[in-house]
Amino acid sequence: MTAESPELPLAAAFPDADREQWQRLVEGVLRKSGVTEASGAAAEDALATDLQDGIRIRPLYTAEDGAAVPGHPGFPPFVRAGRPEGTTVAGWDVRQRHVHTDPRRANESVLADLENGVTSVWLTVGDGGVPVSGLEQALQGVYLDLAAVVLDAGADFAAAAEELLRLYTASGAPLGEAVGCLGADPLGLLARTGDDAKLRLQLESAARLAERCTAEAPGMRALAVDALPYHEAGGSAAEELGTSLATGVGYLRQLTGAGLGIDDACRQLEFRYAATADQFLTIAKLRAARRLWARVAEVCGASPAAAAQRQHAVTSTVMMTRRDPWVNMLRTTVAGLSAGVGGAEAVTVLPFDAALGLPDGFARRIARNTQSVLLEESHLSKVIDPAGGSWYVESLTDELARAAWAWFQEIEGAGGQAAALRSGMIAGRLAETWQRRTDDLARRREPITGVSEFPHLAEPPVHREPAPAPIGGGLPRVRRDDAYERLRSRSDAHLAASGARPKVFLAALGPVAAHTARLAFAANLFQAGGIETVQEPGPVDAESVAEAFARSGARTACLCASDAVYGEQAAAVAAALKSAGAVRVHLAGKPGERREEFTAAGVDSFVFAGCDAVEVLSSALDVMEVA
Repeated sequence: MTAESPELPLAAAFPDADREQWQRLVEGVLRKSGVTEASGAAAEDALATDLQDGIRIRPLYTAEDGAAVPGHPGFPPFVRAGRPEGTTVAGWDVRQRHVHTDPRRANESVLADLENGVTSVWLTVGDGGVPVSGLEQALQGVYLDLAAVVLDAGADFAAAAEELLRLYTASGAPLGEAVGCLGADPLGLLARTGDDAKLRLQLESAARLAERCTAEAPGMRALAVDALPYHEAGGSAAEELGTSLATGVGYLRQLTGAGLGIDDACRQLEFRYAATADQFLTIAKLRAARRLWARVAEVCGASPAAAAQRQHAVTSTVMMTRRDPWVNMLRTTVAGLSAGVGGAEAVTVLPFDAALGLPDGFARRIARNTQSVLLEESHLSKVIDPAGGSWYVESLTDELARAAWAWFQEIEGAGGQAAALRSGMIAGRLAETWQRRTDDLARRREPITGVSEFPHLAEPPVHREPAPAPIGGGLPRVRRDDAYERLRSRSDAHLAASGARPKVFLAALGPVAAHTARLAFAANLFQAGGIETVQEPGPVDAESVAEAFARSGARTACLCASDAVYGEQAAAVAAALKSAGAVRVHLAGKPGERREEFTAAGVDSFVFAGCDAVEVLSSALDVMEVA
């Protein structure tokens, strides 16, 4: 701006751009990539990404796409934060999970965490954790008036809660100042175990705990609305939210039926959600959860002061991998950041080796320091709702909330959460969702770094002491790497039995520029199944391939070249490989019109971006194991 026009903004010197201009630029880029039929809105659609729950992510968001104003932090509908100050005063609660069955060892890890940045303890008690009788030893040395304790006691929640409350009294800490969560979650237990024989009694017991907390320990919450069983069974973000709402409503009915007022009943619930490496989806999920629960509380007659949802976010176990577990550090960092930005009051970052067994001290240190960096060095908690106002985030929050509400209504229409679990309705819906995602994983449309993409076969495996088996019998527990883990286990077995991994010979045809891209693609693909790739320093042809194949020690081969070179050499090279004893010959790329020609020459399968990699690799291992 100038002295003559001091209020003229710099942007005024440039003409306004509109969506149509941007679409025309997109058309030009698409034409260069071979997409010529897309124009206008179709060009924009070509860059869109489909998520679960019918949500479509567009490449451009403008003010026209913004959802309704979400209100102010700490006020209904609580999209921006559950409290006016958010987490700006003391940061969020850094909550570490402990699953030791030995009270002494549990105590060692609890104290180490509390002395090094952790602010609350999440302790597994009963089945899969320390016995209720060992709770005192596990918490020895813990200042219960300073550190919140959260219990995960499964069917033993009543006994564990009584023991924890006794320890508060024995320690001299005022029970009225106790904070934490007793972790009663009968509906979550039903989801985990499929056993509803004692559900009515468990719900009544949870209600009694809530009454006691309301009267004696108002800072303590009796019930956990744990959505992790639905996430860990393969559910989508909207399905996770919808089931949590139905569970929460079920608990409100039980608590108010036992005599609690609606405000007191709402204050007895803590909600637990999964945080994934999809940062924007996690942020939107936590924001949408608060909005949805505020609506439920409003309809139930709760006051605005009691309608804010208290959230505990836990980094996803579904996303964690057993191979190349070091990458899990990156996943949990993004997930922890997303949980903080999304406004969770408590965040648990699981150690990178949690999928392998009991985490060691180094892994626990990295987990807690991840949060320390986010809080103390990145100052992430010093801004309330940093993603708020983003047209993309606001739109995604709105779409996710609507999809979750529709699912919640389906559950309520089926008789509520308990009835939907008993009938198999929820299990069936989650299974369908996971099957669709499994197909994406198999086709590598959802890549897993270090597993389905860029695996490192030579890396020594990481071993940990086995962790206690989690309770089961109800909804399954899935992991993204399940199919590839089975393939890699078969490769490990082959290595143990024969001294070498299964091998495939990569036959590079033509000049470097013609085969490099597909050579890299094929190497990445086969190594994802634990199959070692072998190749010559230079290209091969029909005359040299037999000798090169023999030197490789492999029994299968894959041709790698451009379509033009395939037209000139593929048939002859495939025939030569078959004559040299190759039991299976693959070709990297789609066959197009030459499928019959290549097949007749000896090509058994075609591998390409979007093919079912798991099926290809499984059948390849079948041949190698038979051979």
